[in-house]
Amino acid sequence: MPQAQQKRHVAPAPQPLRDGANPTPARRLQDSFRRFSGARTLRHDTSMTTPLVLEFPFRRTHPEGTRRALNVAVAALGLVLAMPLMVAIAALIKLTSRGPILFTQTRVGLDRRALTHAGGNTRRHLDHGGRPFTMYKFRTMRADNGDEGQVWARPDDDRVTSIGRVLRKFRLDELPQLWNVLRGDMNLVGPRPEQPAIFVDLREQIEGYQRRQRVRPGITGWAQINLPYDRTVDDVRQKLALDLEYIRHQSALEDLKIMLRTPAVMLGRRGGW
Repeated sequence: MPQAQQKRHVAPAPQPLRDGANPTPARRLQDSFRRFSGARTLRHDTSMTTPLVLEFPFRRTHPEGTRRALNVAVAALGLVLAMPLMVAIAALIKLTSRGPILFTQTRVGLDRRALTHAGGNTRRHLDHGGRPFTMYKFRTMRADNGDEGQVWARPDDDRVTSIGRVLRKFRLDELPQLWNVLRGDMNLVGPRPEQPAIFVDLREQIEGYQRRQRVRPGITGWAQINLPYDRTVDDVRQKLALDLEYIRHQSALEDLKIMLRTPAVMLGRRGGW
């Protein structure tokens, strides 16, 4: 006898519920999962190289291109307007102390890696936490201060020159970093870039410190206009909270607001030493 052909059972497609009908347990579970998934879905922020899902809800108000264009335009205008002042500063540095006019230092920049690989990099022996770049400043310390490694500057630091002390108080030593903005290493607004060795040390001591590298570092920022220079790890924790607050609300408008508040901080010598 020929074998009877087996028929595949196909479940009927779910039908929409009629008004007043009681949903089945499976349907209730399906609807709950759909609502939960919709509530937890975050929009992808193109200003971030990798979205930090759930634990880091960014609010995108302006495309990254708009913010970057604003930073470049203001930096270019700032270089033109500040050029006479920068020439005068360069002359004073050269006349009052021996050594180069500019001070260069390696700092940790934007981290473009996927979040799952942010804790290490198999292609390098040392994980810097972001792309290292050369940052430019006017030299404010003696050129013959010896090799003390990567350390924070201190109040009343005896390495600082007389001209350098004035530049640091008004934060005029940061003006050459406008060139870093044009190069794409930095933005005008963002977390301050740290030295590689200090960054690694802080990353081990402060949970979530590496999250600040998800955006370009900046010359000024929400933390910089509200708090003075770092002296302790607790100071860094306070600044980190403000940096992450800025990243959550980053936009071209927020950048412009911080830029407009920065001159008052510089002229008022708040937090500078």
